[in-house]
Amino acid sequence: MNDQIFAGAVAVVTGGESGIGAACVEALVASGARTALTYHSDQDAGKAVMERCGGPEHALAVQADVADETAVEALFAAAERAFGPATLLVNSAGVNMSGTRLVDMELAQFDRVVRTDLYGPFLTCRRFARALVGSRKGGRIVNISSIHEDAPRAGGADYDSAKGGLAQLTATLALELAPQGIAVNGVAPGMILTPMNERAMEDEAFRRTREAHIPWGRAGRAEEVAGLVSFLLSPAADYITGATVTIDGALSLVIAPGA
Repeated sequence: MNDQIFAGAVAVVTGGESGIGAACVEALVASGARTALTYHSDQDAGKAVMERCGGPEHALAVQADVADETAVEALFAAAERAFGPATLLVNSAGVNMSGTRLVDMELAQFDRVVRTDLYGPFLTCRRFARALVGSRKGGRIVNISSIHEDAPRAGGADYDSAKGGLAQLTATLALELAPQGIAVNGVAPGMILTPMNERAMEDEAFRRTREAHIPWGRAGRAEEVAGLVSFLLSPAADYITGATVTIDGALSLVIAPGA
């Protein structure tokens, strides 16, 4: 793609202080988009990403809990004041599974994950679309899901449920927003070396045991996911909407062997 494929565009990236979100922010800014990114509590991490992207002329770090309707409104208002209306949205904010079995899981735990991983994208997509519907500008949304939207794990009732719901939210919004020229797609990563997989990043032996299950032979990198997201946000993907693209080294295909 053209190095400045997003020149003049305004983007919002949730969860932009680390991992896949941070990689998406850096990729978007490098390609010309002025980008507002959210951080939940780590202000220093948010500011560090902003500075790596060239400072406030190019990136704006905003504290936001994406599960809070008021915070989402404030996020988009801040982005609009700084850069103008957003036409690109990446929902990357999320929390991982607790590993708690159903019989031991408190409602507060289930609620915390679903509110961040599902309510959050609902609220940001709604605010994004409300600003664009009727403007004839069009726009593009990418929701970062997981292979676990289809591949459940014991102990993941919170996370797997949220990501399964996100897949259906993505598909439904693609139908609703297509007449407005707003594309909605998902990206479903497998094992990616980010802070959400902290143990795999810090413990090489552990990482290798996990990578042994991946047909491609290694875990993925955040910048690889960001490259896919950038494509789906670009004019080159104009005819793609309602799709979820898996990026996992074929991990999700390894189901039948040994059965």
